[in-house]
Amino acid sequence: MQETTMSDSWYEVLSVLHLMAVLLLSQANLLLLPNKFTSGYQSTALEDCKRASIDIFLKAAGYLDFAVQKVLPQLPLELRNDLPLDLSEGVLKALCLQALGQGVEIQLGMAIDSIKATLAVKRRLACEMVKYWHQAEEYIKDLPLANGWGEKHKLFIQWKHIEAKAIAYYLHGLILEEGNTSAGIAAAALQAAEEYLKESKMACDSFHVTLPSSRYNPPPWGASKYLAERIPKETSSKTINWDSQKHEMIKQVAPALPDFVLSLKPDEYQLPSTDPSWNDLQVQNVVPTK
Repeated sequence: MQETTMSDSWYEVLSVLHLMAVLLLSQANLLLLPNKFTSGYQSTALEDCKRASIDIFLKAAGYLDFAVQKVLPQLPLELRNDLPLDLSEGVLKALCLQALGQGVEIQLGMAIDSIKATLAVKRRLACEMVKYWHQAEEYIKDLPLANGWGEKHKLFIQWKHIEAKAIAYYLHGLILEEGNTSAGIAAAALQAAEEYLKESKMACDSFHVTLPSSRYNPPPWGASKYLAERIPKETSSKTINWDSQKHEMIKQVAPALPDFVLSLKPDEYQLPSTDPSWNDLQVQNVVPTK
């Protein structure tokens, strides 16, 4: 563990916001563990927990977005360059987008379980999820996160990005099948979904075995369960038999995914008002104020 000391109150604010966001991410994920309900009210309780987790993810994203937009600019450049990597702009932005991506993933899982949600709605959510995870990966991929937790965070984002592509291409392929698009284009989208599914399984394995090791092969649920059950079953009879060495070509010939405007935004956050007792301690703007 790296010990960092900086005599700047904005650094303290940044550290606290990061801590609050990480705690909320942990709380949201704990709500999604399917092990604390009895069968009598399991379905309703799980749905309530999913909705609550989305709100928590958005709140966490709000803390992180405020940290990037309002707190980091208050730090002198030399201090920003000396920040721990966990508090760097790239990691904070990646965490913010991760929270939004996980929120959309919950929405997609609920849409999949709903008989009222159309295929178009599911595809839109899946495509939005791809964009969130893509942006998160762009912010974090080149950072020198050499320690175990940093590398594991990178692998998690890579895994979820690939998994999102798999389900987005699958749903896109189904819609292309229903429309006036040629069968070849629809088949290419479904084939790409199958290839991304295989790739996501390998990325999942890499994430879980990388130290610090995590629970290996957790039971799939929501969108992940839908992926594991539907894609291999439905694409096998609809796709072209490609040579195993041409998997990259499959992804290259796949049609582009639709580009939707992202719907989930971080919650707005403002620092609480400064307590009057602190007024006497404000010397040369050392103590941050709104």
